[in-house]
Amino acid sequence: MITHCTATTCLPRPLHDTEQATGQTLCTPCIHHIQAWMRELPLQITVLEGSRQRETTGTSGGRTVHRTAPLPGRADVLNLLGPAAWSDGIRDPHGDATADQHGQLPIAAVLIHWTRTITEARRWNPPASLAPRNLAAWLAHPPVLDWAARQPWAGIMRDELHDLMRTVRNTTSVRPRRRAVTQPCPRCDSLTLVATDHQLYTECGTCDGLFTREELALAARITYATLTTEPGAA
Repeated sequence: MITHCTATTCLPRPLHDTEQATGQTLCTPCIHHIQAWMRELPLQITVLEGSRQRETTGTSGGRTVHRTAPLPGRADVLNLLGPAAWSDGIRDPHGDATADQHGQLPIAAVLIHWTRTITEARRWNPPASLAPRNLAAWLAHPPVLDWAARQPWAGIMRDELHDLMRTVRNTTSVRPRRRAVTQPCPRCDSLTLVATDHQLYTECGTCDGLFTREELALAARITYATLTTEPGAA
């Protein structure tokens, strides 16, 4: 039985009994990270689309003047935004890139591969459009991720999506903000709650607990009610 999250890019996090009981090979935080990445990706793509061309300088009379021939588009951006077909032959059945593929795969190629892997195994219909934004939304769908997280290759999928997002963020220089939450963790009472852009859950850095805004609001109300009913409270 698998007892630890199979993603190499995850912390050496043991799977809880409830996660093992459902056959998960990915820990629950990793599942939520994938969902957050897929929600973030359309915003990153917008930034990439606006960064296709290299910056030029030189003005005359308020107009931009090219002293030389226009510079070619940014290769790193164009590579990430490159097209990909449903059957592109880039990967083998085990999810590994073939030896003749060099450099970062396009966003579309990475997302198509995992969408195809899931749809062919489950006999589900893929999204009507293979645009990266649609593929990301499809992969973030909870039933899709819940099933994928129980497969033997789930760790590979998480690692590859992690590497893709790292490359995208390095290219755009846009990263999600992390903000400390000034409230004790409802589970372990530590002051290590962190909210991150695009994440549906606030995460505790001590016990790995995940909490919605509603759960944190309820915990705050319970704490307040307890403090105001204690002897000597104002």
